[in-house]
Amino acid sequence: MAATMVSEEPTTICTHCDRSVPASNADLHYAHCSRNLDKCKVCGDMVPRKHAEEHYLTTHAPVSCSLCSETVQRETLDVHKGENCPKRMVICEYCELPLPAIDLFEHQDFCGSRTEMCYLCRRYVRLRDRYAHETTCNGVQDEVVGTSRNEAAVERDHRRPQRRRELPFARRHFLLTIAFTGIAVILGSFFYQKKAASNE
Repeated sequence: MAATMVSEEPTTICTHCDRSVPASNADLHYAHCSRNLDKCKVCGDMVPRKHAEEHYLTTHAPVSCSLCSETVQRETLDVHKGENCPKRMVICEYCELPLPAIDLFEHQDFCGSRTEMCYLCRRYVRLRDRYAHETTCNGVQDEVVGTSRNEAAVERDHRRPQRRRELPFARRHFLLTIAFTGIAVILGSFFYQKKAASNE
């Protein structure tokens, strides 16, 4: 049986869209291509001429951040809203309060200065020092000279009937995080729906 030889048809590159087309159809292809398609100056895709402006606006045009009104590139908008926007909502690591990122440093500086009693050694510890304290705390009550207010609180705690032990900080922290995140999501969806309704 004789092997059949397949001859490949010669091709040429269209000077308008840079695609390889059969040489026999090159003139017809070029006429159609140059009349109906434009090359996007940003991404290089061939776009129907009547949709070129729509392609640019929906794919490449800079957009305004809905939180801070800063103009950013469309492809970086999600990163901006999630990591860089000064008005994005973040959670205080001490009180779990959601607040704008621009206010976080000042808030945490104040909030971290508050004190809570260590449930192991019964000493008052600043919130910003609590993690370091928990890793080194041996649970032994130190005879520390404290303010009369602190001593009165400790004495009052000793006189109270024993109740069940408070949840460890990490567990309370986790539960508060879930609660505040849920509230933030509900508020965010409410404001988003309200904004969408006002735009219509």
